[in-house]
Amino acid sequence: MRISLNWLRELVEIKLSPEELAETLTMAGFEVEDIEDRHTWANGVVVGKVLERQPHPNADKLSVCQVDIGASEPLNIVCGAPNVKADIYVPVATTGTYLPNIDLKIKPAKLRGVPSQGMICSLKELGLPTDVDGIHIFPQENLPLGSDVRPLLGLDDVILDVTATANRADALCMVGIAREVAALTGGKLSIPTPGATSVLKGAGNLGLKIEDQQACPAYIGTVIEQVKIAPSPDWLQQRLRAAGVRPINNVVDITNYILWEWGQPLHAFDKDRLESVAGGEDLKIGVRFAGSGESLKTLDGQTRNLSTQNLLITANNKPVALAGVMGGEETEVHSGTQSLVLEAALFDSVAIRRSSRSVGLRSEASGRYERGVNRAELEIACNRALSLLSELANGVIVQQEIADTRPDSSTWSRSIALRLDRVNEVLGPVDLGEEDTGEVTEADVERILSALGCQLTAAGEGTWTVTVPPYRYRDLEREIDLIEELARLYGYDNFCDTLPEKSEAGYLSLEQELIRKVRAFLRAEGLTEVIHYSLVKPGNDRQVVLSNPLFVEYSALRTDLISGLIDAFQYNLEQGNGSLNGFDLGRIFWQEEDGLQETDAIAGIMGGVSVAHRRYRSIGKWSKGSSENPMTWFDAKGILESVFAALNLTVEYQPDCRDERLHPGRTASLWVGGDRLGIFGQVHPQLRQDKGLPDSIYVFQLDLNVLLDALDQDEVMVPKFHAYSTYPASDRDIAFFAPVKVSVADIEKSINKAAKGLLESVELFDEYRGENVPAGQRSLAFRLIYRSSDRTLTEAEVEPVHNKVREALVEKFGVNLRS
Repeated sequence: MRISLNWLRELVEIKLSPEELAETLTMAGFEVEDIEDRHTWANGVVVGKVLERQPHPNADKLSVCQVDIGASEPLNIVCGAPNVKADIYVPVATTGTYLPNIDLKIKPAKLRGVPSQGMICSLKELGLPTDVDGIHIFPQENLPLGSDVRPLLGLDDVILDVTATANRADALCMVGIAREVAALTGGKLSIPTPGATSVLKGAGNLGLKIEDQQACPAYIGTVIEQVKIAPSPDWLQQRLRAAGVRPINNVVDITNYILWEWGQPLHAFDKDRLESVAGGEDLKIGVRFAGSGESLKTLDGQTRNLSTQNLLITANNKPVALAGVMGGEETEVHSGTQSLVLEAALFDSVAIRRSSRSVGLRSEASGRYERGVNRAELEIACNRALSLLSELANGVIVQQEIADTRPDSSTWSRSIALRLDRVNEVLGPVDLGEEDTGEVTEADVERILSALGCQLTAAGEGTWTVTVPPYRYRDLEREIDLIEELARLYGYDNFCDTLPEKSEAGYLSLEQELIRKVRAFLRAEGLTEVIHYSLVKPGNDRQVVLSNPLFVEYSALRTDLISGLIDAFQYNLEQGNGSLNGFDLGRIFWQEEDGLQETDAIAGIMGGVSVAHRRYRSIGKWSKGSSENPMTWFDAKGILESVFAALNLTVEYQPDCRDERLHPGRTASLWVGGDRLGIFGQVHPQLRQDKGLPDSIYVFQLDLNVLLDALDQDEVMVPKFHAYSTYPASDRDIAFFAPVKVSVADIEKSINKAAKGLLESVELFDEYRGENVPAGQRSLAFRLIYRSSDRTLTEAEVEPVHNKVREALVEKFGVNLRS
């Protein structure tokens, strides 16, 4: 919210500089994001009078003006504005003036051969918004020449950009900020108090019909006639511009002015247009929720399709405004308006929030209704607006109708018990300086809360009954709220710091360290970390469905991470970004018979070209041929194997075909220490075809808790040194025909068991299926490395062990040895 200090000074006494006031407000919880000093915008710009205008001898669109600024001789100024003429008062930037809004320093110059000794300014050049195309012409007469233009244009002001917290709806107006400043600084308040409305007696045709009194507890409709639409006076326009509001006309500007002064939204209808929409002279203003199929064209020119969540203002049951959000274009005030219906109402915050969200429209009015408008000062704001309409638009009040179902005014306040002991218990000691400490005293409590408008009644020693003012009714509800106010106004920086006796260095937990390692190893393998929403579309029986979703597309919790990664892969392809090689770490949720379950998981997707091809794809196709090598199952498995090797984990792969999204013959479940770690496999051909994905797409998902438990072992966490053997190795090859159903993993396990003691490593180096291989079998060739740490192995030592391996393979798997 933009706060004009000139305006604020009329409401409260201020003795602080703008910088000091900004610091005071910020320390009290009202963050000042910016200080806009408008004095600098027109420093050196003075009032001048154009004495004579002559066309430029060398340019059709330029004029040569003689301008009197009160100096000994008039200035010769070349001007290009089309509205310059003689006998007008204008702002003149003299030589040496710097205009920061257009980054221009005025210097003596020659324009098409004619000297120019300054510049006649437009409002835009002085930083002010305007619809006028040309220089600014002061409407006043007989202005003192050479005087400062800033007081005339409202540039003798400083604007504070203040952010109020969500609980302080009362501070979204000048009166609320003035009360806050008075409480913080002790300044005297001068809040305007308009008198009661005087209604001209006569017959009126306005009636009210409030169908939902909970959504609209109070509505004041006032008929004002003989209105004269005109531009607002300068003081009103300047205050609105300072607040960031564009002036329109006196009626609309007054409603906006009350919004910023009192925080009470108002709306003015053109009465004749209301009667035209209503279809008769008997006018019944109503408040109801919209029916299905209704629509309304709002003031921004957009036609809004309404739902049953939209609260409407109606004329004889026909929609004319979105209540508390925006008026309708069909009944807006225009230059020919002669009579008004002024709306001053209270609307339920929940109803306005839902209505505003359902049509995707927020306004200054809805923002205040959503937080909660002060119920006790509705009449004050209304009377203030009527007073200004009578003064500035010559309006005559002929009828006022009120529908009020608010509780008795005594309920607009509340009483809260406050204990001094509890105050000091929560806030702690006060820093009195020179290493001295104290406590908040009874005098402090009474001074601060009284400054906030509270009434205190002693209820014993160190206890009070505090009556909260109506404008803080929504905010101050409990004793702890009052304690917070005491801390805020006493100054958070005046309380002692409480630090640990001995500072300790921060550290990561073991779980955090292990997760960071897993992430680092996955990134090292070329996978990019991605983050997805936990909310997905519904469609799975095991999903946890939200009862109050924002959107249907995000109404259920995800049951796995793989689906999101496949969608992300498809999106990247469609956007022309190529294959996605990434991983995601997050929480998944599902339903079981015994209730809701959740766990952390880590998943990845790999596809497109092979790993080697991806690492060197920037070289260019001329160096590696035009064909691309698709990633194979073993390429993808190698990425996982590299991560497991870096983590010092031994993971077993077992065939698996339970996940319908994965290829039934190219999917494996992962096991570590007898626990199921996760799954790895190729995306099913049908799913790839449906989503337009290439063939070589592989995914994995691991249970993070199982992974962390496996890593949290001494044999994994604590590295052990194994001495290198200084003796040579002896290698043997073994080849055989084996049934296809026998896995290489089982064969390797059997070889390691049979040759335990001398065998250093075993590696599959060849697989062949085809000609000369029996049906249902494949040819496999392994290389076995034998080595001892204390001697050179002899043929007599190696051969028996190697024969034992051959025998074990024949006996267990029925292989047909070829070597």
